[in-house]
Amino acid sequence: MLDFIRRLLTRHFGLKVLSLGVALLLWWSVTHEPEGEVLLNVPIEFYQVPKDLQFSTEVAAQVQIRVRGPARVLRELAQSDIHPVIDLTGATRGEHIYPIRASSIHLPQGAEIEQIIPAQIHLSLDRPEQRDVPVRARITGALLSGFHISAITVVPPNVKIDGPSLRVGLIESALTEPIDATGVIGSATFTTNVYTTDPLVKIISPQPVRVTVVTQKSTAGVE
Repeated sequence: MLDFIRRLLTRHFGLKVLSLGVALLLWWSVTHEPEGEVLLNVPIEFYQVPKDLQFSTEVAAQVQIRVRGPARVLRELAQSDIHPVIDLTGATRGEHIYPIRASSIHLPQGAEIEQIIPAQIHLSLDRPEQRDVPVRARITGALLSGFHISAITVVPPNVKIDGPSLRVGLIESALTEPIDATGVIGSATFTTNVYTTDPLVKIISPQPVRVTVVTQKSTAGVE
């Protein structure tokens, strides 16, 4: 039995020593590899957003994550590998604060999170609402001396908007892009686009509108 063990240990002894040396060299290079830090801007992923609710506050699209680890790992680390996840399962209408936990972020082996900025996200959720609002034309420019605008018509006169209920309720009208009426005599029709001043309130089926500006010569006492 002892002879068998002796032969097992001494057979190809040179190769075994070489393999052991290579393994020790690899271990030493990994354990003694210099460490560094990187600061990454990564997008936030929201899971299970309730279908009957909408974000009623502008949500941070991304966070900064400070990652520490071996230089080799950091060089190979792509932003697409990191996804902070916030689970909205069971979320209700109102304001909520969700922490961004390091445990919810997957990193390659050897890398670790040093800091997350911001460490939590403030969200406000509201039920969606739709309603019709009038379109208000934005007229700019200078008319000829002695003329004034006597009428403005918009076709279609109203558009339907959609968004969080509270913010939809604050919208009094949709606006056209600025329309330059400089030098208009009689009437002129312009085709332009419409928008809302709230980025969280959208126009349903947006399409260009036609704005007709009518001018006439001012009478005495009228500018």
